[in-house]
Amino acid sequence: MKYNKTFLVAHILIAFFLISCGGSPLISTPVENIDASPLKVLKLTNAEKENWGHLDLEKDTIPGMSVDRAYAEVLKGKKGKKVIVAIIDSGIDINHEDLDGVIWTNKNEIPYNGKDDDNNGYVDDIHGWNFLGDTYNEQLEMTRLVASGDTSSQRFAEAKADVEKSYNETLQTKKNIDALLQRIPPAQETLKKHLEKNDYTKDDVRKINPDTEDLGQAKGLQMFLYNNNLTLNQIKEIGESYNDQLNFNYNVNFKGRKTGDNPDDFNDKPGYGNGNVKPVKKSESHGTHVAGIVAAKRNNGKGANGVANNVEIMSIRAVPNGDEYDKDIAKAIRYAVDNGASIINGSFGKSYSPHSDWVRGAIKYAADKDVLIVHAAGNDSNDIDVEPNFPADNIDGFEIAENYISVGALAPIYGSGMVAGFSNYGDINVDVFAPGAQVYSTTPENEYDTKGGTSMAAPAIAGLAALLRSQYPKLTAVQVKMVILNSGLQLTTKVVVGGDASNVQPFSNLSKTGRIANAYNALIMASKL
Repeated sequence: MKYNKTFLVAHILIAFFLISCGGSPLISTPVENIDASPLKVLKLTNAEKENWGHLDLEKDTIPGMSVDRAYAEVLKGKKGKKVIVAIIDSGIDINHEDLDGVIWTNKNEIPYNGKDDDNNGYVDDIHGWNFLGDTYNEQLEMTRLVASGDTSSQRFAEAKADVEKSYNETLQTKKNIDALLQRIPPAQETLKKHLEKNDYTKDDVRKINPDTEDLGQAKGLQMFLYNNNLTLNQIKEIGESYNDQLNFNYNVNFKGRKTGDNPDDFNDKPGYGNGNVKPVKKSESHGTHVAGIVAAKRNNGKGANGVANNVEIMSIRAVPNGDEYDKDIAKAIRYAVDNGASIINGSFGKSYSPHSDWVRGAIKYAADKDVLIVHAAGNDSNDIDVEPNFPADNIDGFEIAENYISVGALAPIYGSGMVAGFSNYGDINVDVFAPGAQVYSTTPENEYDTKGGTSMAAPAIAGLAALLRSQYPKLTAVQVKMVILNSGLQLTTKVVVGGDASNVQPFSNLSKTGRIANAYNALIMASKL
């Protein structure tokens, strides 16, 4: 599961077609009147945009997680115990300036001597493990099923239809994006010529009174880009992502795996992969972004603040540019547990899972070892009580463990649009919501960027869990989960669901708790256990 581009692309295409055509006792935020919170009237400032997930609904009228308030009023002067958070993702830039000092190091392994010094089955696993080796691009799981030719599989026909439909839709979308890309440069040249300058501003364009059809279309296109914070390069990147889908994700003839093992044999080639936990290319930024949400150094004058302040990040690379293999995820969870992680973040997911039992077994293994798993609910705008979504901690609704939190995504404006349009939901299979749209965090090579997805909401909860386990180390994983779920702000506000303006439901319908996570309340509740 990568950060979400679906809704961005939808907006681009719509535009294209239109243009073509204090010292007092600490008291939890009261929930009984929270739905009466005023709506945010003014646009978010740049500072608010970069930190909205840490702000407070009661004080700031922004549906953040009250992290800054928790530090100011609850955690002031408190240090806590170091907590290891494993991030199973696409790799992490462990040399990033804002992650300095927060990367886990395996003290029982002698660096780069080619030996498994701690006898854990992995050679030179200094900062974690890379189950992908040099792999980057991959098929989707449904594509693998079709490529296998296993017509006896219960979901083969469904997968074949899904691959064909997705390929054709992606191909058409790519053609539309290419057509849009052809229109932007001449439109911008038209504006330069009309304004008689190369460096024009949004206000310059807004004031244009078009006297030709070409100028009117150029103005409309450029204003759309401004209003949606889009650039030509960003749209080119989106086009490239659609190329990847066509060439790799939906390509039944593509073979991406480079680790030499059989992904359908759990015991084949133990220790496959390598110890390089960094991304294989700069654009593989997802894991670094997730890591920053959990643990970027707070208040150091650099780009982002993480939720947790006393953590070590264990980097486990197991998520390619495509669907992750069940074998890799199951082994990644077990690796994290066996090497000291007390919290695991999983910002990935898929709708087909041939070896889901392996992953459920690993989830149960983590539960038995008192390790909490936080997982992103997914970005398909689906009710995952109905639509399949993996991994999951249950079989047909029966939970196999109590150490698993599924997280939906919030957007930064309180009110009917506060549920991110891409976010999955479900009053059985989603536990809680957290900030996930338009989240600012770390990206490779000491850079920072804003991304959106339930992939960004899950690490906010993982960071909160780390705060709780740091300050109250005697709490079990199950107790931490209980605190997070029960301390959130319970809302009944009616919201747009799945980005569909015709689908309006009470927020309480969208998750098991009907709550948005709240660090301030969680720490207060934990202190009373």
